[in-house]
Amino acid sequence: MAIERTLSIIKPDATRRNLTGKINAKFEEAGLRIVAQKRIQLTKAQAGEFYKVHAERPFYDELCDFMASEPVVVQVLEGDGAIAKNREVMGATNPADAAPGTIRAEYAESVGENSVHGSDAPETAAVEIAYFFSGLELVG
Repeated sequence: MAIERTLSIIKPDATRRNLTGKINAKFEEAGLRIVAQKRIQLTKAQAGEFYKVHAERPFYDELCDFMASEPVVVQVLEGDGAIAKNREVMGATNPADAAPGTIRAEYAESVGENSVHGSDAPETAAVEIAYFFSGLELVG
C-alpha cells in the first residue's frame, strides 16, 4: 500500500467527553501518525461549507448545528493506506453496526453523534485537508 494522508475530525460529542487522547491512541495503535492537529470551534457557516456535499440531504442542518455546537479536533493522519485504515478504526457510521473495538462502537452516542469523521477517498482527503490546514502545518 501507498503512504496516504487523510483528514480526521474528532467531533463535538467526543471532545465534550474529553475522549481526544483515547481516540488518538486508537489511531496510533493502528499505525497511523498524526502529522497535523488543532482544536477549533467551527461556525455553522464553516460547518456548512465543509459538509456542502450533503446540502440536499435531510440531516444537513442538524449536522451543521451539531458540528458547530462544541469544539472539534481536526487532524491529518498519515500511513500505509491511511484512508482505509482510518475508516476501519472508526467503524461503521451507525454505532450499532460498528465492529467491537472500533471508535464508534466504543464512543459514539448515536448515528448523528458518532464521535469521528474521516475522508472516504484520496480526492476527498485532499480537499478536506486543504480546508483546515496549509502545507506548512503538515509536518510528518
